Amino acid sequence: MTSRFHRYAELFKSTGPWCTVYTDISTGTVDSLHAIDVLPENICRELEQQGASKADLAAVEAAVRPAEGVPDPVCRYLLVRDGTVEIDEVLPGPLAGRGVLEVGEVPDLTPLFRHRPDDFPYVVAEVGRDGGEICLEYASRARALDEQQIEGETEHLKKFPGGGWSQGRWQRHTEDVWRRNTEQVAEQIDKVVAGSGAQLVVLAGDLRARGLVEEQLSKAARALVSVVDANTRAEGSQSADFAHQVEGRVAEVIAHRQHELLERLAEQRGRPDPTAVSGIEPVVAALQQAQAETLLIDDTHLDAEQELLALDAEPWIAVTESEAVGARVLGRVPADAALVRAAVLTDGRPVFVPPGALPDSTDVAALLRWSAAPAG
Repeated sequence: MTSRFHRYAELFKSTGPWCTVYTDISTGTVDSLHAIDVLPENICRELEQQGASKADLAAVEAAVRPAEGVPDPVCRYLLVRDGTVEIDEVLPGPLAGRGVLEVGEVPDLTPLFRHRPDDFPYVVAEVGRDGGEICLEYASRARALDEQQIEGETEHLKKFPGGGWSQGRWQRHTEDVWRRNTEQVAEQIDKVVAGSGAQLVVLAGDLRARGLVEEQLSKAARALVSVVDANTRAEGSQSADFAHQVEGRVAEVIAHRQHELLERLAEQRGRPDPTAVSGIEPVVAALQQAQAETLLIDDTHLDAEQELLALDAEPWIAVTESEAVGARVLGRVPADAALVRAAVLTDGRPVFVPPGALPDSTDVAALLRWSAAPAG
């Protein structure tokens, strides 16, 4: 289990009430600026009507604010309990589905998984002939986890346009400086990729420097490179446009990883000993046995009114109270929230997939750790 999922599991085990907020915090227009001014008041009014405590309302009001340095559209997810903000995530892009403002015994983390249906590290390298900036980022976060500045040599950095017998010597020296500088950048990218398990390397910056860096990367890192044709270090470059281009490259990786999961699911159809199940009841049964490795949920097909039981101990989830096996029923919660909670608590990975991607118009499926076939 990743440290992120481990933290989620600990939160799911904690008692409520919880305040869950998932809302748009974009500030790009006059109308939205006005909306941001009144957003904290409107959110707190709704939560107060649902029974939120004064301490929780104060924490929410202080946390709902514009996100600095993140281009519109952008959303915010908050999870608050006992006056403490347990999760505060800035999520680039528009709302994925509906906004959420609710108070309940069980925290609802489905907006996080729906907004960004995968999480993996990736590297953004903005390079120049004098060095570059390298950022380690995660698909589920809006801000870099780690940033490094590589400052190379700057003496004789530019080629001399003049002629004469010494011109070739100076040009060769300049090329050597460029190569040494970009070699440092490439070495650091290799280290970050190897240490983080990055799934993508976005390379931008000066055209010549990009080429030098890419050719000096290790084979493993070079296979992950996606080049953005923009000199982001040049004066007047548009950071918002670059951010959207990076988001697009991340989305492509997410789509590819989802496709691989769906192919694995399709391969299990018709097998006598399948390591996959589909449908609410078979998936719940797999979760009750901690058998589900990956939970796949259709992003829109799951009936919004369908509910399942959230339990305070193993097996964590049930269709009926008779399945609680001595655990206390915390309450009936939306099916997608209950499924996500049970997956995280059993070291599974919940993934929301595009509408209609699951076979036979099913709402939910699971890839299993061992065969679903009964013992013979």
